[in-house]
Amino acid sequence: MATSSLPLKRWVAVTLTLALLLGGLVLGLAVVEIGLRIAGIEYKTFYTFDEHRGWAGRPYTAGWVHDEGEAYIQYNSLGFHDREHSQVKPQNTIRIALLGDSFIEARQVPQAQGIAAVIERELKNCPTLAGRDVEVMNFGVNGYGTDQELITLQEKVWNYSPDLLLLNFYPGNDLINNSRTLTEKMVSQSAMDNSALMKPYFVDRDGDWVVDDSFVNMDIYRSQKSWWHQAYLQVQDRLRILQLLKQAKYALPLPHQDNKKQDLQLATKPAILSPFTDPEWQNFLKQTEWLIYNTATDSEWQQAWQQTEGLIRLMHNETITKKAKFAVVTLTTPLQVNPDPGVRDHQEISGITDWFYPEKRIAALGEREGFTTINLGEYFQAYAKQNNVCLHGFDNTFRCDGHWNTLGHQLAGKIVAKTLCRQFVILAKGEKQAT
Repeated sequence: MATSSLPLKRWVAVTLTLALLLGGLVLGLAVVEIGLRIAGIEYKTFYTFDEHRGWAGRPYTAGWVHDEGEAYIQYNSLGFHDREHSQVKPQNTIRIALLGDSFIEARQVPQAQGIAAVIERELKNCPTLAGRDVEVMNFGVNGYGTDQELITLQEKVWNYSPDLLLLNFYPGNDLINNSRTLTEKMVSQSAMDNSALMKPYFVDRDGDWVVDDSFVNMDIYRSQKSWWHQAYLQVQDRLRILQLLKQAKYALPLPHQDNKKQDLQLATKPAILSPFTDPEWQNFLKQTEWLIYNTATDSEWQQAWQQTEGLIRLMHNETITKKAKFAVVTLTTPLQVNPDPGVRDHQEISGITDWFYPEKRIAALGEREGFTTINLGEYFQAYAKQNNVCLHGFDNTFRCDGHWNTLGHQLAGKIVAKTLCRQFVILAKGEKQAT
């Protein structure tokens, strides 16, 4: 009797031990989860993969961003860092749509402090628009090139009947983003995986620009689009522990991991296409940056310029077809507008011939094609030097480097709004734009 009960007692003891261990583990994880919530630590996944644009913002996602600046951001039902807008344009309203990359998305600052909100506020005081309301819509997405912005225009923007389309061109990386050749070179010269190529490109076939969407066949794209991965995203949204583990794995990969085969960590890798979120991308840009400002760029860069100009022409032609107006805003790079001229003087030994070559080239395109260009570079450089302030960068990042800070967004918004206010007498009447 006693002998037969011995195995049962052992089984009960083992079961109780495992239950206690499991209970302790669950309790410990619960304590950590509560601690993370009290401390306000979270790392939301703001992007998901898109079959047409490569990636896009996740609709209705909200959370804190701390990597550059600090802001609580909220995405609308379309996955843009903006409030909700009705598709039907309100009466007596001029609607402006902004296309661009991370500078326009402006995750680094609260939505009310981004360039889109500043333009809207400033234009409400424009005397030439007396009696008319202004609505500015933000369609900017982190890491987008002009090609993805064109697809966004076709798939999303026209549904909202904008009167004016503002394309925002960032010379620091838009050319590379638009060129498969330059992006492939970037990947081959760095430790980055080929996720940078996981996007559509436009190719010239017999004089017509057509979309090459072969990225949908990449293994990394298909894995991130799988149902199990999407289900895991939903769980991760609710557990701060999983968010912390994701951030740790992305920031500190294990020594034995092969960078070429690493998981994209739940759609955070699209940020790799932003020059201020990935060290390898920064290194590549520093090695090639002089080419951006060089009037005698090599054949690959000239091809990238021609492709970019072709995409801008396509956008302009579409706006004409839609009976809307079109303008291009050229944004600033940190080096262009550093308040210390010595920084630029030091860089010029690398072969930089003209700090505003990109702006001048876009302006020349505008003159030929008949659309407005608003070049921010010289205004920003003069303002930064005169006031000895940084228009890029935050306290938790390198000084004067990275994206626009609140002051940068404010200055950009005011310059753009002032220029548009002068021209709205023409725009409102539907006449030809001045250049």
